[in-house]
Amino acid sequence: MDRFGAVSANVTPRPGAREGWRPKASGAPHRQPRILIIANQKGGVGKTTTVINLATALAAVGNRVLVLDLDPQGNASTGLGIPQSARAHGTYDLLMGAAAIDETIVSSEVPGLDVVPSTVDLAGAELELIDMERREYRLRDALRGAPSQYDYILVDCPPSLNLLTLNGLVAADAVLVPLQCEFFALEGLTHLLKTLDRVRRNLNSTLELQGVVLTMVDTRNNLTNMVAADVRQFLGDKVYDTVIPRNVRVSEAPSHGKPVLLYDFKCAGSQAYIRLAREILRREKEGVI
Repeated sequence: MDRFGAVSANVTPRPGAREGWRPKASGAPHRQPRILIIANQKGGVGKTTTVINLATALAAVGNRVLVLDLDPQGNASTGLGIPQSARAHGTYDLLMGAAAIDETIVSSEVPGLDVVPSTVDLAGAELELIDMERREYRLRDALRGAPSQYDYILVDCPPSLNLLTLNGLVAADAVLVPLQCEFFALEGLTHLLKTLDRVRRNLNSTLELQGVVLTMVDTRNNLTNMVAADVRQFLGDKVYDTVIPRNVRVSEAPSHGKPVLLYDFKCAGSQAYIRLAREILRREKEGVI
């Protein structure tokens, strides 16, 4: 059994000319990858955890996925096992025009899943972007050259509305919102929806709300159940049926530099992310987004 365990049977890695960037098979139809930004202006809601594990789950069911780490903390890169020594180029170089996207892509341990990592330089990117032309469109322009073998690009952004997050929103096709079931999270969701509306009106008219996924769910907690009911009443079928339970194995996995699907495939958190990936794919196939 390889490092990907039971999941790897569903994925066939494709060798390529360079590590992490594999050319699309000859004769395959050209299609642009679907770009999803995982965003919430409130921290601590499981945003990066969702990026890491949803990307892994999408790859596990046969998709080619690229994670773009737009958070200066670089937690998505670390959680996918990308060491600092492998981050010669990253999202900073992409935004500044110092490297093309195919020069920034690094392989992860997960078959079918690659990463554009975050580097320490990204922490100063916002100040540099302020005076640049088309500062809100830097990421969108850079992703026009994205390798077409990817089915999905998942963007992890900072837990705040700044120029990095704004670049992600302008580049994205849709936004997926992880929401912790607590009172303050509801307030943050209201602010985020207003932000999405402003971005849609002024910068990216095709931006959609992909959906809201409830995270860190403990059904024994009455507040959890009340918040979940309120969110579903407010947003209807935009809230996924799948919920992500509070699970210690999900919390432990990043310290090992692994998605939870590699760390413990059978745990409740891993199985929830597999179900979420399947629900997202089913909804997109049915046009329910």
